[in-house]
Amino acid sequence: MEEGFARAVEDGLKLSKRLVLPNGAPAPPRPHSPMDRDPAAALGPPSLQQHLLPAAPMAYAVVDDPAAVDSPDVPSYQPHVYGRLDPPALIPLQMREVDLRVDCAAGLDAAEVALRARWWVHCVTRSRACHCRIVVPMGEQGSILGAEVTVGNRSYNTHIIDVEDNSSVKISKPECGGLLKQELFSLTIPQVGGGEDIFATIRWSQKLLYDNGHFSVEIPFRFPQFVNPLPKVFMKKEKIQLTVNSGVSKEVLLQGASHPLKEKSRQGEKLFFLHEAVVENWSTKDFTFAYSVYSGDLSGGVLVQPSTLRDYDDRDMFCIFLLPGNNQNRKVFRKAVVFIIDTSGSMQGKPLENVKNAMCNALSKLVQGDYFNIITFNDELRSFSSCLESVNEKTIENAIEWLNLNFVAQGGTDIMRPLNEAMALLSNSHDALPHIFLITDGSVDDERNICHTMKSQLSNRGPKSPRISTFGLGLYCNHYFLRMLASVGRGHYDAAYDTGLIQGRMHQWFQKASSTIVTNISIDATKHLQEFEVDSEYIPDMSAKFPLCVSGRYHGKLPEKLTVKGHLADMSEISIELKVQHIKDIPLNKVLAKQQMNLLTAKAWLSENKQLERKVVKLSIQNSIPSEYTRIVLLQTSLEKVDPAQQSNKPSLGRGIYCFGSLLDPTAKKKPTKQSSPDERSAAPLHGFTLGFGDVAATRENLITGFGDIKPPEKFEIFEKAAGCCSRVANCCCCMCFINACSKMNDQCAIVLTQACAALACLGCFECCSALCSGGSD
Repeated sequence: MEEGFARAVEDGLKLSKRLVLPNGAPAPPRPHSPMDRDPAAALGPPSLQQHLLPAAPMAYAVVDDPAAVDSPDVPSYQPHVYGRLDPPALIPLQMREVDLRVDCAAGLDAAEVALRARWWVHCVTRSRACHCRIVVPMGEQGSILGAEVTVGNRSYNTHIIDVEDNSSVKISKPECGGLLKQELFSLTIPQVGGGEDIFATIRWSQKLLYDNGHFSVEIPFRFPQFVNPLPKVFMKKEKIQLTVNSGVSKEVLLQGASHPLKEKSRQGEKLFFLHEAVVENWSTKDFTFAYSVYSGDLSGGVLVQPSTLRDYDDRDMFCIFLLPGNNQNRKVFRKAVVFIIDTSGSMQGKPLENVKNAMCNALSKLVQGDYFNIITFNDELRSFSSCLESVNEKTIENAIEWLNLNFVAQGGTDIMRPLNEAMALLSNSHDALPHIFLITDGSVDDERNICHTMKSQLSNRGPKSPRISTFGLGLYCNHYFLRMLASVGRGHYDAAYDTGLIQGRMHQWFQKASSTIVTNISIDATKHLQEFEVDSEYIPDMSAKFPLCVSGRYHGKLPEKLTVKGHLADMSEISIELKVQHIKDIPLNKVLAKQQMNLLTAKAWLSENKQLERKVVKLSIQNSIPSEYTRIVLLQTSLEKVDPAQQSNKPSLGRGIYCFGSLLDPTAKKKPTKQSSPDERSAAPLHGFTLGFGDVAATRENLITGFGDIKPPEKFEIFEKAAGCCSRVANCCCCMCFINACSKMNDQCAIVLTQACAALACLGCFECCSALCSGGSD
């Protein structure tokens, strides 16, 4: 995806040279490339390719007709260009205003982001129109919450519909966007006229990062130079609002910010910051903000919010969070670790190489007093040792050598056998906390049986049963099976959908699961309440490196304080009193919705319970978050013309900029606009938001395309038409190879080849004429 996208943007920047703007147009990032035969070489070094990928919310004009490229205000009178572009070029649109709002909730380990921007179609003449694509890179584990776009008298907004309900919205258009890859959201707006403004509001949630007691948020906010409009013509106004809610009555220490934020106010546990300025150029660095909640030891809180009228559950909601604190003397449990690694044929190449590197890093983090073993599985099992090995320098070196020899991708996938083998190895864990780390990229037929069997075996082992943590690779494994297995095993689940993310995600996953400081956590709330239910199957252990967040539902009245109990590494019991806070400012249902939906979906998959599936559907529609049982569509609505007197009452972003249906401030008063009838509303589906429940067929065939891009590579329509006859008659003939080669040529090479073919044709005609003339004379 990255290479094709970067090539389309590079083509768009070349086309933008046709524009003649006052005082000259912004220069492209690099000059016209020479005639390269290699498509990868034509893009230049990887750093330049990354420069052309979106590192901030961007809008592009999708141009397939070069003749439409011109300034909408000042015609350039450039020579007419014949032909069409396939695939189309992407010309970055100039941005006139941007407004970013970030709400951080430390206890919930999440941040909600809302971005509002205005782009101008500066590169298409006013007599023509083109599609426009909005691309939004989201932060760590980003999840889209909604989008609203207004162009002229048309409004577009995302909408969640039930897969089984075909009567609510009629889908009459092809796909118009979705996830280009994980954490990269795309939306295509059809037929935007030259010179028109695009108003967009995008909302998403992302994970708060935590490292050594510091919370931080990082949002892609690096705009390239060529999206800056002319400074003497347009005033560029940049606004960033930040709200931090620590959730505890502890001192909040600010660690730093990328942009000059001013503290506006403090209200209890809430802090408000603002940055607003007229700038010469848009931000060239990501927005980052870091802070810490001072605590010498374990601390936390209980956030409570009553259910709403539209809630799928009439019980009130709670969220219990624990922070590990800064106590450096807190002892970590000794570990007895068994790594179970999938080495089936689908793991060949970069996936297996990255897993091996991450495994070497994990082995180096083990300390003396720990025990370990390694099991690789495909159709057969291979073990590093017949028993648990104690950690020392020699055994770690031998283990790494063994990995280099035995990490060979071949064969099928069988998960049950290595799990049983690991459970047998951990029957004697030498008084250390037993851990199983399962890493796989495949799906198998007996996944429900595996969950039930492991749950039964773990319950028989008692409180010191093995912890099972799971890691999914790619899109062909059943992530809900892995999530459920980790929930049953009181472990941690994580995943990587791109090979480039494997090492980093696996490092965090292992660090979180292996640095246990409190086990067998329980909440003393049942004696106060009629009903108390935790979303996860069991409460996972507390890590020294990351906060713990547990949510659920209750019925009754909570006391002012709740007590959380657990066991430390020296087997002594610890009790932590948590203050109960009834909050209104943090929308718990919105922030926790994605986590709750994932857990409910895993439970529904395991039990095959239709009632749980309907709960997921209601939760998805209520919070506008797609699920496995719903789908997200882009709904188009035609707005009636609004007279100038009404426009003056609309909430404004700045001079001449109005917010249509603001998602940033739900309490803002908006003048109702008249919409078209339901028959005039049309919808287009968005793709890539669901993971599915694994692909057993792809696992059997050892397909490796479950990594990388979510969307499969598109085929050229012209290639399909030209090659249809050849592919049916002789798929291996030179015609197919020739067309395939031609489809990868750049423009200059194609021109040279065309001229050579024309010269050969002329020579052929000359020879034919000579033969006819000489034949007539005889």
